[in-house]
Amino acid sequence: MLMPELITPERIRCGVEVASKKRLIETLAELLASGHPRLQAESVFEHLIERERLGSTGLGYGVALPHARMTQVGEAIGSFVRTTHGIDYDAVDGQPVDLAFALLVPDTANDEHLRLLAHLATLFSDPNIRAQLREARANEEILRVLNAR
Repeated sequence: MLMPELITPERIRCGVEVASKKRLIETLAELLASGHPRLQAESVFEHLIERERLGSTGLGYGVALPHARMTQVGEAIGSFVRTTHGIDYDAVDGQPVDLAFALLVPDTANDEHLRLLAHLATLFSDPNIRAQLREARANEEILRVLNAR
């Protein structure tokens, strides 16, 4: 189960029209920055893109997990987007991505960062979870699926 403060319905979007990896990451960055007093969407985007330059965060099976560390974040926060169509994301399996969970953690949260990434990777490796996320029609429904395990 994810921590309640990690992701909220306000940081979830389903049925988003995006045409590129860049636009998907911009959307995730905007959601992460929304309502956070110390985050700017542009800065979040730059951190996520900087990490992406090290290697694609496309996990396979249509899932991406962009993530970054930022000093402006006091606790881990996440955002989730389900796109209407899969986009080219340079995923390890070459499949288009339609499910993306972005994660920001404090700059010094090494163990927490790795623990959350491992939990999310396990969560998204479950074909039933992916199917439920693809079928969900409301932010609250997506949140329930994400918190089911």
